Amino acid sequence: MFKKKEKVNDGNKSSVVNFGAGWFPIIYCMLMFWFYVGMCNDGSNVTVPAVAAALRVENSTLLTMNSIAGLVGVVFFIILGQVNRKIGARWLSGILCIAAGLGYYGVGNATSVAMYLVCMCIVTGSIMSAGYICGGALVAQWFPKKKGIVMGYTTMGHNLASALYVPIATALIGTFYITGGVLPIVIGVMVLGVVGMIFLRDTPQARGINPDNVSDEVFNTEYDNADDDEDGGWTVKKLLSKKELWLAAITTGLFQICSVGVMSQLVLRNEELGFSANTAIMIMTILALVGVGGSFLIGVLDDKLGTKKTMIGFGMWYACALILNFTNFMPCVMISLVMIAIGIGGSANFTTSLPTAIFGRQGFSKVNSVIFPIQGAVTAMQFLINAIVQNATGGQIRYAYLVFMAVAIANIILVTRIDDHKYNRDYHVQKGNVDRLAEIEAEIGGGEALQYAKTTEADSADAALAADAVGNGVQ
Repeated sequence: MFKKKEKVNDGNKSSVVNFGAGWFPIIYCMLMFWFYVGMCNDGSNVTVPAVAAALRVENSTLLTMNSIAGLVGVVFFIILGQVNRKIGARWLSGILCIAAGLGYYGVGNATSVAMYLVCMCIVTGSIMSAGYICGGALVAQWFPKKKGIVMGYTTMGHNLASALYVPIATALIGTFYITGGVLPIVIGVMVLGVVGMIFLRDTPQARGINPDNVSDEVFNTEYDNADDDEDGGWTVKKLLSKKELWLAAITTGLFQICSVGVMSQLVLRNEELGFSANTAIMIMTILALVGVGGSFLIGVLDDKLGTKKTMIGFGMWYACALILNFTNFMPCVMISLVMIAIGIGGSANFTTSLPTAIFGRQGFSKVNSVIFPIQGAVTAMQFLINAIVQNATGGQIRYAYLVFMAVAIANIILVTRIDDHKYNRDYHVQKGNVDRLAEIEAEIGGGEALQYAKTTEADSADAALAADAVGNGVQ
């Protein structure tokens, strides 16, 4: 009498869990983020005081070195972005994970501030490039339309690092001191690199599936299938001349300043509020685990509302959290900590999601090789802000939070200026924007004529017009 309603098959384009072989690059990127956040950002809550004590210098001295390492890392990003285009994310990410392990061993065994700086430059440049340059290329190729939810999954690595890295590092350093405590982490990141080189693939087609794991029918009708050159027609000069590139790089970098700047000093900030060291670490662990759900939520919002609207909401959310924390009024502080936890992975989500939304997967490695060094240079300023504020206020971290709040508010204004699908060919094919596809081809060039795949029924005259508009036959 009652029949079960059959689920409509949409070619898997709406699923947020059915990624098939795509789960391997998701988990791989998640782990690279875990090591990046632990080794470069949140881990500094533990490693900086330990190394500073060993070298008999102030914490702020090493924080300044971290900021310098972030700026030097920009040179790495420029070079490695080009290398990634040549050898692919599979091989480069593996090599960089191994290099990061070697550099981190040097950080833990530094005998001078200069040695610490050199090793920290290697760590920052390698593991950050692995996570964002290589990881960004993987996400753009494997998940061009589901990049929001996928970045929600991968940035769970940020939350899990905030939850687990600090207590793990604290236990290791407490048992084996800083020199031996870094060794298990070194081995772990190097093993990840070897696994990546063996099992990872640069594109989903190499694993026999379509981008986003959609059906052949959906891929053939809702994605741009033109056989463009590897750079999608982009050159460095063309990219640097585009307003959207600068807005994408600067806005994502500014949100990273807010998020990374807060998390890298959160344990010390909690101690400033009167919590013991163990309690401060426990609070960070609990909140970071709560933030795993926050990463998923931001990923879903990114997919449903769009990256631009989600970024505006994130900026408002984070600014409110920071002003509440600044008050030092404990009920407001506790609310702010929960809000910060939910937003931990949000800023990292946007570093790949926004450029992919604007430029699409075609030539993304080229696009990211230009965008990410700018992002990295902006993000590196968070260590400098923390160091300057702490020196100026006698070590009070809360005033840096006030600076980060102002950055978040200013960034909201910049985000509103972004045209968030301007060069995304897959998006315009799905929407049937034939004229815009022709405009992109005329503006960028560099590949074969764009192919417009029809998504609605039309008579032969309309089909001919569409074909003329993009300079190629309709298939």
